[in-house]
Amino acid sequence: EAQVVESGGGSVQAGGSLRLSCSASDRSLIYLHVGWFRQAPGREREGIACINDEDGRVAYAESVKGRFTISKDDGEKKVYLQMDHLQPEDTGVYYCAADGAWGPLVDHVLGRGYAAYKFDGWGQGKQVTVSS
Repeated sequence: EAQVVESGGGSVQAGGSLRLSCSASDRSLIYLHVGWFRQAPGREREGIACINDEDGRVAYAESVKGRFTISKDDGEKKVYLQMDHLQPEDTGVYYCAADGAWGPLVDHVLGRGYAAYKFDGWGQGKQVTVSS
């Protein structure tokens, strides 16, 4: 099972920016791909961005494309989610997930993921609140 820890988040006014960080590790895997999910109040958790640990490919949900940027620092072994032009509808708990398989992460970000798929590890979640 992957060990996943998030940091960052917080509160900001609409139009502002926040950054989330994720540290994920699993010694049994050569590559550990990372995705960001969020859960708004009263809604199901949705995938919003993911990054491939091997070649840096990224994918975004339409709801965040052009506003959020996922990146990784191999030296620091961290994945970042830079969130710009935040809107009140971005409010929710943000989770980092890690998995040895790339396909399921992309599928969830693109809205076609198998709901019962069990990712290798999840972070504890960070609250992001955007006020109007």
